[in-house]
Amino acid sequence: MTAATTDNDLRRTGFEARLRTAITVWAILGGFFLLAVVLVNTLSVVLQFFWKPISGDLELTELGVAIAAFMFLPYCQLIGANVTADIFTSKAPPYVVALLKLVAAFVALAFATLLLWSMYGGMMSRLQYGNTTAILQVPIWWAYVPGVMSWVLLIVASIISILDILRELRVVWTS
Repeated sequence: MTAATTDNDLRRTGFEARLRTAITVWAILGGFFLLAVVLVNTLSVVLQFFWKPISGDLELTELGVAIAAFMFLPYCQLIGANVTADIFTSKAPPYVVALLKLVAAFVALAFATLLLWSMYGGMMSRLQYGNTTAILQVPIWWAYVPGVMSWVLLIVASIISILDILRELRVVWTS
């Protein structure tokens, strides 16, 4: 085991490891949200043949899919599963790839920070004015809560990514 591997393992056993676990659990919960949306839609279609569809199934689908999509973003950032253009970097030296990843992580951090601010403002606006969905009368601000949490976790995931890439760069430059 190299010194860099040992350092990374030690860092990941503490607070950073708990943050990584929280981000992973958040994504799994997003999967359950998406599964619930699929089940509601399936049940609504089946009930349509025998009786009548579930009222507000479209509203539940809109809210559920948006929530689930936001919940996956931090995990995608954490594991580096965001969209990349590998065709441009396939022949690039490791330090160039790492520098490009670093730039992308900083862009993700800036993007997440901006959207956190925007979504929080939107949530407070929806709460203040009492907006609800048309059929089920679900308060719309409820859907903003997991969105805000997702942007917070995306900021955390971006910072962890930046630290990982800096560690990677340190190893690349010392070898």
